[in-house]
Amino acid sequence: MNDLDLTDHFLIAMPAMVDPYFAKTLVYVCEHNAEGALGVIVNRPLDLTLAGLFEKVEIPLGTAKLAAQPVYFGGPVQTDRGFVLHRPPGAWQSSLRVTPDIALTSSKDILGAIAANHEPHDFIMTLGYAGWGAGQLENELAQNAWLTVRASPDILFGLPPEARLAAALEQLGVRLSQLADTVGHA
Repeated sequence: MNDLDLTDHFLIAMPAMVDPYFAKTLVYVCEHNAEGALGVIVNRPLDLTLAGLFEKVEIPLGTAKLAAQPVYFGGPVQTDRGFVLHRPPGAWQSSLRVTPDIALTSSKDILGAIAANHEPHDFIMTLGYAGWGAGQLENELAQNAWLTVRASPDILFGLPPEARLAAALEQLGVRLSQLADTVGHA
């Protein structure tokens, strides 16, 4: 096993990716180790707003400012469960600290804080996450399914979802239009 650690990196789906869950996605990797990897898709908003989600979990959303913010499809695992990618990390019941500044939280206590006082300020709410077993992500990388680049909080929290994939590619000096749909053909 190699020592590749893509925690706090973006996975950029190559154009040839045909998996309907991951085609044209930007995934933020929250954890990557010998046991596998976990991440959330950060550029696929669902037809669900925070107002709708908070109504379903019966938490009054105290600010209209957040009501129209989208909830994202985070990946095909546990799609009935919410995950909040956020900064600052805070002290929630169930959080995975990704970096000193970013965490992924799955406990309901963070929803109450968002509803009451819009804290944490920067967050992406997802339903579900993306998961890979031991060696699975490395195998997909070897098959050129993904490009990788160090993640940028400015892309995550500062850009609208439709701009995130292109911005991550630009960090590599690449435009989406420059990537071929197939691999290995001249």
